Amino acid sequence: MRSSGSQADSIKLTLRGAVPDGWAERAVAGLGGVLSRRGISGSMRVRISAASCLGGPILVQANATRGATPVRAQVVGTPGTAAGLAADRLERQLAGEKTAPRRWPDPARPALSMPTESRPIARHKACALLNGSAYEAISALNAMDYDAHLFTDAETGLDAVVYRAGPLGVRLARQLSLGPPASRLAGLTVSPHPAAHLGEDEAVAHLCRYGLPFLFFSDPADRRGRLLYRRYDGDLTLVAPRLDS
Repeated sequence: MRSSGSQADSIKLTLRGAVPDGWAERAVAGLGGVLSRRGISGSMRVRISAASCLGGPILVQANATRGATPVRAQVVGTPGTAAGLAADRLERQLAGEKTAPRRWPDPARPALSMPTESRPIARHKACALLNGSAYEAISALNAMDYDAHLFTDAETGLDAVVYRAGPLGVRLARQLSLGPPASRLAGLTVSPHPAAHLGEDEAVAHLCRYGLPFLFFSDPADRRGRLLYRRYDGDLTLVAPRLDS
């Protein structure tokens, strides 16, 4: 697409669904303006997904780079609010502290937590997991605007997740029930429960039956951690460690 301003040639836009005429151009102009104000000249990827019904919710995801650090912003809103929410979110992501507390629940990210019929896994993501501390995992959680982040806890060698919990906090869950990490972080709590051992089908059934937004579990086949989460289109994504990680 074509867009006004110096950022036009460096923005890669992907559209999905019934995006209203002219809407994407306005959203991209706002996001490009954020980069311009911050003197960021690198490329940015923008994905806009709209519901099939007229006036339905619109998801906007923007991926940019701050120095050498990838930064992501994602919001869901109405056609009248989503573009402004996305620009505000990107501004905050580019300016934010890596481990600063975030308010939760987030009005720009409605929780996907209700019981549903079984949904398919639409995407399998095999990732090279971060091998680091809870502090580093929270930094990635915030920079990439995730609700939950799968990583390998360097203290224990176990796979783990950090996820948003409570009004200003983050929770750490490991494959086994262990004590708190050596470095205490403000707002961080530790789940006392070990990860359940589940196959993919069992994990899908559990998440859908109990209305969970995501589920961290251990796969009995390789004893590695998995993160199953709901997508805004209603289907599921499964994140697993890459075989060489």
